[in-house]
Amino acid sequence: MKEEILINATPREVRAALVEDGIVQELLIERANYRGLISNIYKGKVARVLPGMQAAFVDLGLERTAFLHASDIGHGVDEEGRDEEVSIRDLVSEGSEIIVQVLKDPLGSKGARLTTQITIPSRYLVMMPLGGGVRVSARIEDEAERERLRGLIEGFSDTEDSLGYIVRTAAEGASAEALHADMQFLAKLWQAIEEAAAQAGPMELVHEDLPLALRVLRDLLGVETERVCVDSEPIYDLMKEFADKFIPQMSPMIEHYTRDRPVFDLYGVEDEIQRALQRKVVLKSGGYLIFDQTEAMTTIDVNTGAYVGHRNLEETIFRTNLEASVAIARQLRLRNLGGIIIIDFIDMAEEEHRSQVLQSLSGRLAGDHAKTQIMDVSPLGLVEMTRKRTRESLEHVLCQACPSCEGRGFVKTAESVCYEIFREILRQHGQFDFQELLVLARPRVIERMLDEESASVAELEELTGATIRLQSESLYAPDQFDVILM
Repeated sequence: MKEEILINATPREVRAALVEDGIVQELLIERANYRGLISNIYKGKVARVLPGMQAAFVDLGLERTAFLHASDIGHGVDEEGRDEEVSIRDLVSEGSEIIVQVLKDPLGSKGARLTTQITIPSRYLVMMPLGGGVRVSARIEDEAERERLRGLIEGFSDTEDSLGYIVRTAAEGASAEALHADMQFLAKLWQAIEEAAAQAGPMELVHEDLPLALRVLRDLLGVETERVCVDSEPIYDLMKEFADKFIPQMSPMIEHYTRDRPVFDLYGVEDEIQRALQRKVVLKSGGYLIFDQTEAMTTIDVNTGAYVGHRNLEETIFRTNLEASVAIARQLRLRNLGGIIIIDFIDMAEEEHRSQVLQSLSGRLAGDHAKTQIMDVSPLGLVEMTRKRTRESLEHVLCQACPSCEGRGFVKTAESVCYEIFREILRQHGQFDFQELLVLARPRVIERMLDEESASVAELEELTGATIRLQSESLYAPDQFDVILM
């Protein structure tokens, strides 16, 4: 698989696209006015403790207080190695100061999600200062390699410290020297964080995660990556300096893109962004998907559309669902959709077909950096799944709720608005005396009142004994109107 990373930088925004075999798979966007908070470490102040929820709200000095659940607070374990059930009041108290790390950015109306179980990532490792032994990424499947990596880390670890480590997927095949250098870097970084935390005041930032361009090198660069194209010279210099210091073997693949054609035009990334903001995704066969994102969940509906197949109905449905499973996996990554996801595949009669569609979906999501969990097809023919949500979706980053429909996704028809205006005129007639009134509304509504509803307007004039004047207001919302007595 050919993998490339494209980075487009402007003074206030940095965008990164992960391209696999010429197809855009992931998009990451970071803006200067909001860089995101994930992995940042703060000295917070406990604002409120809620025993009924086993949680606390912690003030980080941000717009909204952050949420800390008891399960995300490091504490003791029982005889079987499970976390002890401890009341939140025994773990934190209102007004106390606490060192926390952001697990999830604020999403919608919710504040950030926190943990006291700090983790510090590097290129090959993730350090767990509170301990936890040595773990190896499940994506490293070769058992001999797993044992080699575990043995190296345990051999380098100081028997007197209680630090834990997670060996990342990128460490597969890494040399002992590279792993040891990573451990030394993490030790120095943790020491600096501890010193900064000791000097920080309440509600202060202790440690900030790397900017997007450097996080891409740390988290996305893999053995299959062939090149990284950067169209900004300052960002290119920063990335080269970082790579030379921490991943020198990867440094040669970082290129400064200087051609006149924008870097995101190489693989049509701009067009992909626009398509990823639409509800409808058209499949090559003629079928299509409908994505509906709400605060509670995301629903995906699969339809055959113009695809009629060549054999029989069951085969047509199976082929559509199989193609849809591939498109859905890609769109989840591209749109960065998370939380609960419900997929309404077209009903399949054969168990073998249902199994193959689920296997296809699981296989395509295997390369996803976000953790996913997929359930079997429900009795209603739905597939329930979850995808770990840490940052806002692409839609929430780039868009806001429509001011006309206020996020509902629909507005009243011109006909409905006309009838509301008629009712308002009758209400005014019952309360006030007037000789003339002025109706202000969108052009489409006024046109309907002059055409299809002209007879109704004439009846109202006769009933009220007043002249009704109509005036178009193009700046009005589709269902906005005013009735003014003259």
